[in-house]
Amino acid sequence: MFAVRLNKENYEYDIQALLKSFYPEEPLRIITPASREQELHEGEEEWQIQVEESTVRLRLAGKEILWRHEETEGAFKDCFKRFFYRSLTELTGRELPWGNLTGIRPTKLAYAMLEEGLPDQKIIEELQRTHYVSREKCELSIDIARRERQLLSGIHYQGGYGLYIGIPFCPSTCLYCSFTSYPIAAHVKRVEQYIDCVIREMEYVAECYAGKILDTVYIGGGTPTTLEPEQLDRLLGRLRELFDFTTVQEFTVEAGRADSITREKLEVLKKHGVSRISVNPQTMKQETLDFIGRKASVEQVLEAYRIAREVGFYNINMDLILGLPGETPEDVQHTLEEVIRLSPDSLTVHSLAIKRASRLSKWITEHGMEALRNTDETMAIAAAGAAALDMHPYYLYRQKNMSGNFENVGYAREGKYGLYNILIMEEKQTIVALGAGSITKRVFPNGRIERCENIKDVLLYMEKIEEMLERKEALFSMEKC
Repeated sequence: MFAVRLNKENYEYDIQALLKSFYPEEPLRIITPASREQELHEGEEEWQIQVEESTVRLRLAGKEILWRHEETEGAFKDCFKRFFYRSLTELTGRELPWGNLTGIRPTKLAYAMLEEGLPDQKIIEELQRTHYVSREKCELSIDIARRERQLLSGIHYQGGYGLYIGIPFCPSTCLYCSFTSYPIAAHVKRVEQYIDCVIREMEYVAECYAGKILDTVYIGGGTPTTLEPEQLDRLLGRLRELFDFTTVQEFTVEAGRADSITREKLEVLKKHGVSRISVNPQTMKQETLDFIGRKASVEQVLEAYRIAREVGFYNINMDLILGLPGETPEDVQHTLEEVIRLSPDSLTVHSLAIKRASRLSKWITEHGMEALRNTDETMAIAAAGAAALDMHPYYLYRQKNMSGNFENVGYAREGKYGLYNILIMEEKQTIVALGAGSITKRVFPNGRIERCENIKDVLLYMEKIEEMLERKEALFSMEKC
């Protein structure tokens, strides 16, 4: 347990992200001059980072390190991150697979360099020089970036957009979850009103964006299939009435939880032209599912998948999480063997991310990090499983506090890639988002991005639906640049 006393603002994010990557099991605080609490807590060890005009002085783990910036080295903050990373590798004897990268979209760097026409080896050298990324992760980034470029070649960046609809209800809240979601049982009487409000947003957007090209539609959550068949029918029916689907290249509904999936609901999705769904086991180990509070059993996953194929879905994704409490490489191998037997069309492999707002964060405080094991071995097992299914990596992103400092990777067979997944990560096209807790991102021609957020709380969202529309109006009316 330690507190880092930092004398300057605007360095906290990078410092905290790197420290948590090297010391995932240690609680830490960043104390700046603006912090309310300046005193050390009981049991905290004080570390210090003194940032001056051209020097940085570190006092970490009993060692003092001084660094002087040279003008030829580049931007001060970028050089500081390199210096801080090198210092932490020296202190711990460890290197991180993604080096000092703390952002969530590492493939954007490779993508930009491919756009400049740089050859692979030059891109690898640059990523290793500036960020200390391992050669393996460099090659993965280039592979994915090249595939993204090809897949997005038919997307209408100018004059086009994607549509996201959030359904923030779930059968129950999983241990690791921090998404905006509410137990459906406690909100069942309010679901109809919630759909009314989403439809109100739909009507507004359809009017504002008339004449623009709709490329992708994604309904996520939460768990959209917590809605009853009649509610899904009403929502999707109005969606199809309001928007021109002749240009839509992909229509996804994240069915997700197998305990929310029925044949009748899947038939409603099929009737309205949904082309891609998810049936997400996370793991095929029943003991883990029970522990994390995911009520969908392995048997329910198998049954939901079987029904989805019978109904006629030929683009099914499955999500897995590596690093769940107590899981071993043998457990991951078992999960992949079961998934291979099912033979889905795409696979999204998540490294467990420890969110402060999740119940998992509290559990770790009480039990420690030892039970969370995500390693090169487990990541390799997942990659080998995807290869056995003839899948290729096509999108990648990272999150704070990821188990093992790894990444989330989407794999898919040829022709089954999730376009929306790439678009939301690469931020190259406007995504209009509807529903509680959703965030609309408007991408301008010069690459500038402006956002507007909907209120997370379901009741407040419904109460202030007109304000949600006003926020969108302010964003949509911004002058183009």
